[in-house]
Amino acid sequence: MTKLSVNINRVALLRNSRNIGIPSVINAAKIVINAGAYGVTVHPRPDQRHIKPADVYELAEMLALPEFKNIEFNIEGNPFESNFMDMVCEVKPTQCTLVPDAPDAFTSDSGWNLSKDSDRLKPIVQKLKSFGIRVSLFMDADVTQIPLAKDVGADRIELYTEPYATAFRDGDVETVFPKYFEAAKVALESGLGVNAGHDLNLENLGKFCSIPNILEVSIGHALIAEALEMGLHNTVKAYLEILSST
Repeated sequence: MTKLSVNINRVALLRNSRNIGIPSVINAAKIVINAGAYGVTVHPRPDQRHIKPADVYELAEMLALPEFKNIEFNIEGNPFESNFMDMVCEVKPTQCTLVPDAPDAFTSDSGWNLSKDSDRLKPIVQKLKSFGIRVSLFMDADVTQIPLAKDVGADRIELYTEPYATAFRDGDVETVFPKYFEAAKVALESGLGVNAGHDLNLENLGKFCSIPNILEVSIGHALIAEALEMGLHNTVKAYLEILSST
């Protein structure tokens, strides 16, 4: 069964619109874990528009408690942004997903170009792994690029699924779905685990996870939006029901 990691950035975004500390990022993390989520994902950005460094440390402290020992903590971000690597190496999350976001990026919008970025990523990956952190690289469904992630030293890739989600929404999913199927196959053959994320939701998740060997999906924006109507606990349960049937 594909595992679910819930990205709680949007909880922090709402909290940051006021200065009274609600909704609580910590409470949201506890709710999704109690509902059955395998992990919690955060993506701190330099402008701190949602998750702040203090959130990262507080979540790490919470997840270090014995009752959360089996919960994955996944931190996403650009390793070349100021202070990101220092924070990750201090926190030592289960997994670090490296994403090539520009500092002013509205949201993640592309994977790594490893033909260009491999040399500067290799020491970053090595450093993270020296701290016992699993490393995943955010990648497009490009079969020429994916094997290079293994050469860089990554353990996994995270397939960038926005093009899939857009095609699904437009009723044209079969034009892109085979690319993701083949990308996952090539990753597996290269010795890489496969995660996925970006714009996955209750409608399109089942189709995507019919691809074999997807280890984990990271879902945030849609899940939090759906939780406004369904409640956070119930929404996580709905996602887990889909994943259990694929």
